[in-house]
Amino acid sequence: MDNKELYNQLLLKNSSLNSRRQFLKNCSLGIGGIALSNFLASCNQTSPKKYLYDSERALNPLAPIPPPGFAKAKSVIYLHMVGAPSQLELFEYKPELAKLHNKPCPRSLLDGKKFAFITGTPNMLGHQATFSKEGESRSWVSNHLPHFKNVIDEVSFLKAVHTDQFNHGPAQLFMHTGSPRLGRPSLGSWATYGLGSENQDLPGFVVLTSGGNNPDGGKSLWGSGFIPSVYQGVQCRSVGDPVLYLKDPKGISRNIKENLISSINKINLEEHNNFNDPEILTRINQYEMAYRMQIAVPEVMNINDEPESIKKMYGITPGKESFANNCLLARKLVSNGVRFVQLYDWGWDSHGDADSNALNIGFREKCRQMDRPVTALLLDLKQRGLLDETLVVWGGEFGRTPMQENRNGKENLFMGRDHHGDAFTMWMAGGGVKKGYTHGETDEIGYSAISGKVSVHDIQATILHLLGFDHEDFTYEFQGRPFRLTDVEGEVIREILT
Repeated sequence: MDNKELYNQLLLKNSSLNSRRQFLKNCSLGIGGIALSNFLASCNQTSPKKYLYDSERALNPLAPIPPPGFAKAKSVIYLHMVGAPSQLELFEYKPELAKLHNKPCPRSLLDGKKFAFITGTPNMLGHQATFSKEGESRSWVSNHLPHFKNVIDEVSFLKAVHTDQFNHGPAQLFMHTGSPRLGRPSLGSWATYGLGSENQDLPGFVVLTSGGNNPDGGKSLWGSGFIPSVYQGVQCRSVGDPVLYLKDPKGISRNIKENLISSINKINLEEHNNFNDPEILTRINQYEMAYRMQIAVPEVMNINDEPESIKKMYGITPGKESFANNCLLARKLVSNGVRFVQLYDWGWDSHGDADSNALNIGFREKCRQMDRPVTALLLDLKQRGLLDETLVVWGGEFGRTPMQENRNGKENLFMGRDHHGDAFTMWMAGGGVKKGYTHGETDEIGYSAISGKVSVHDIQATILHLLGFDHEDFTYEFQGRPFRLTDVEGEVIREILT
C-alpha cells in the first residue's frame, strides 16, 4: 500500500467521523435518544446532586479535588479479617454464656434461623479466652490481644453490627460494595472517584493481601463496577516486585519508554476526542501512572530501610508475605498521599473443622499475627501526627454464633463457631471518631442486638461522611438512574463521631 492510498484512507476515516450519520449514531442512539433524554430530564426535577469535575479532572481522573462537605479524614486504612473473627473470643465478654457451656442450645435461638452449617441442636459454647477490662474506657478485651489493650482507648467499638448475609462471598461484597451481588463499585473506588489522589505517582486505591489466599469475594471487592476502571484498586505484593513487570526489559531505556508512551497516548487522546469514552482516559492514565510508578513504587514499598525500632514494633518479616508487613506498608502509603488502603488477611473462618480453624489453636495464632501490627499501626500513625486525619476501620464480614458448630447433627472435631450476622463487633479509630467509646450492646449471650444496632450501609455512610460526603447525594448515573454506595438505606452513626 503506497502513501497516496494511506492518505486517502485517513481522509475517509476523518470524513466518516464528522458526518451527520456518525453524529446521530453517537447521540444516545440517535434522535430518539435525544427526545427520550429531554423527556426524562423534564420528569425528574428533583434528581440528586451530581459531583461534577472540571476540565483538569477530565484529562486526569485522579487529580485531587476537595470534598463537597467538611472532611475529618483525608485517607482510609481498612483492615478486613477474611473469614469473620469471633467477637466472643476478642471483645464480647458474656458471663452468662460461660454458665451455659456444653448445654443444649434453646430452640428459640434456632427456629426460623438460617445457618451456614449448624443442623439439629448444637451445644452452647463458652468463651475460649479470658477477658479483662482495660484502659480508661474500661473496655473488655481478651487475653488473645495483649498488645491491643494498650491502644484500646483510641478506638470506638461498634458492638451491634448486623448483616443479612451469612456466606462469605456475598457478605464480603455487601460490606465493600453495598450489594451482595457482583457489579457494584467498591468503597475504595467511590472514595478515589470522589476525591482523587494526592500523589500522582501512586495509585489512589491500593490493596494488600495476606494469609495465603485472596478473599472469597474475589477481586470484585476492590473493583470499580460501573464507574470508570481507573478508580479500581491496584493490588500490590509485599514479596518480590510490588507490581508485576515493574522493571523495563533489557535494552529499553527510560527515554525510549517515555517517547513510546507519549506517542501511544497521543493516539488515545485523539480517540477520546472522537468518541468521548471515559475508558480511553483510563487507558491514558494507566500508561502514564505505570511509567511514574516505576520510580515511586520501589521506594514506598521498601520496608527494609525502616528503622529497626519500627520493624520490631510491627513485628515484620522481610522477604515474606505477612499481615505485619502490610500494616507497615499501609502507614507508608497513606503518609505518601494514597487515599484508600485496603488490607485483607485470610484465615479467620473458625468453624472448628480442623486445627487451623479451631478457636483454641488456629484462631489464637491468627490473633498473635494480628495483635502486634494493628497496635503498632495505630501508635505509628499517632506519633507521626497522621491518626487524626486517617480513618482506620477493623472488622470482618459477619460474626460467630454463641453455640458450637455441628455439621450433620454431630459436633466438629475442634472448638468452633458458625457464621452469625445478627450481631458482631467492628471498630473505628482516627479521623473524626471518638476515643475510648462503645456504641451498641448485645444480649446476655451475644446472640442479638438490644441497643445501638447498626447496619453495613450505616458503616459505609459513616465512612463517606468522615471523608466529606453526604452518602445520599454522592451518586453515579448508570442505566438511567443515580446509584450510590448505600443504595436506598444507611444512616451516619453520629454517636461515635467527635
